[in-house]
Amino acid sequence: MKTLQSTLLLFLFVPLIKPAPPSQQDSRIIYDYGTDNLEETFFSQDYEDKYLDGKSTKEKETMKIHRTESGTTLKRDTIISLLDRKSTNTKIPTCLHVCTCVADSLACQKISINALIFLPKESAYLYARFNKIKKLTAKDFADIPNLRRLDFTGNLIEDIEDGTFSKLSLLEELTLAENQLLKLPVLPPKLTLFNAKYNKKIKSRGIKANAFKKLNNLSFLYLDHNSLESVPLNLPESLRVIHLQFNNITSITDDTFCKANDTSYIRDRIEEIRLEGNPIILGKHPNSFICLKRLPVGSYI
Repeated sequence: MKTLQSTLLLFLFVPLIKPAPPSQQDSRIIYDYGTDNLEETFFSQDYEDKYLDGKSTKEKETMKIHRTESGTTLKRDTIISLLDRKSTNTKIPTCLHVCTCVADSLACQKISINALIFLPKESAYLYARFNKIKKLTAKDFADIPNLRRLDFTGNLIEDIEDGTFSKLSLLEELTLAENQLLKLPVLPPKLTLFNAKYNKKIKSRGIKANAFKKLNNLSFLYLDHNSLESVPLNLPESLRVIHLQFNNITSITDDTFCKANDTSYIRDRIEEIRLEGNPIILGKHPNSFICLKRLPVGSYI
């Protein structure tokens, strides 16, 4: 008798439970992950500590997308699945055939391209990591004025044409790590982060004396694991983190980080300077750090 009553109750209540219409479910998901609430970091990565302890990005690479508000994570396959849905309310960028595209972010990773493909004009964040790109030119970015972040980690880039980034007035982060550069390009003025780690062939002569002088917003500079013989000149006051470890730096002067003629000068924005793995003995240059709140990481004896 009890079994019969339970069965009757089940039949009475089941019709009252209805799933939301598919179109409503789809529009809600696309809205959540296709608006400005999407975290700017398309594939999670830590720019400040990406290559610590000699680990490359290939070892640390993750394939997740994060929302800033709820902390929800969405895997790459899920994003592609969402974008592949045939919804009349969703505009899918033309690059979707080879890249993963969400809002104004594009990830063209590990697709073996040797040159940049057509990119939507509204693109703001481009991740073209681990491909076979050998050269960048001004034409590559001529029609994409809104770019804020470029990441070309792990390509084969040897040459960057003069003026390549000159029209990118909004560009804030530029990553050229793990390439084959011999010299640094002219950098856009609003950069907050520049990363050219693990190029190995970059020597001091490949960096112009005023390469960083006018970059008044630059906070993070990563030039470790190259072949620099000296610390770059005219580093801006805005810098917070400077990574120069594992180069061939043999000497520094009292003006490298401080001002030899001004003993009261304090460089209070710098939080970290790394110089370990260089031939230089930092203990022989005590006056070079007198303006710093923290001593550089490196060998002192």
